[in-house]
Amino acid sequence: MTELPANKYNPQAWISGDPEIGAGTWIGAFTVVDGSGGLKIGSGCDLSCGVQIYTHNTVRRCVSGRSYDQIDRAPVVIGNNVFFGANSVVLMGVTIGDSAVIGAGAVVTKDVPAGAVVTGVPATRTGTVRLDGATPRLEYLKEPEQ
Repeated sequence: MTELPANKYNPQAWISGDPEIGAGTWIGAFTVVDGSGGLKIGSGCDLSCGVQIYTHNTVRRCVSGRSYDQIDRAPVVIGNNVFFGANSVVLMGVTIGDSAVIGAGAVVTKDVPAGAVVTGVPATRTGTVRLDGATPRLEYLKEPEQ
C-alpha cells in the first residue's frame, strides 16, 4: 500500500510539487493539491473534503498515443479567503479572486473574479459575495452568467 506524502495540513490529503499556501488555510481530507505546474493559494482559504486542484494535464499526450511527449502545465493562483465546496475541481491555468465561493461539485475551467459565487459543470457565476459588516451574505443571480 502506498503512503500519502507527509504534509502539515491534513494526513489524508495528497499535496504534490511545491505549492505556496498562505497562513490559516485549511485543507480537508481526500483532497488533491497539485503544485507541479505552479500553485499559489492565499491565506484564510478553506478546501472542503474531496477538492482537487490541478496544474497539469496529460490529455494531448494520451490522445496522441504518446507522440506528443509532454505533460502540459500552467499555474493556478487562488486569492485570499476563498471557499471551496466539497468535491469541487479547479483545472490548470485558472485564477480565482479573493473571497470567491466555489460551489460543491463545481468544475472551474476559467478565471473567477473576486467575490463571485460559481457553481455547476462547467462552473458559471451564479451569485456574489457581499461583505457588509460582520455578516457576509451570498446573493444569487436569477439567471447564471455564461
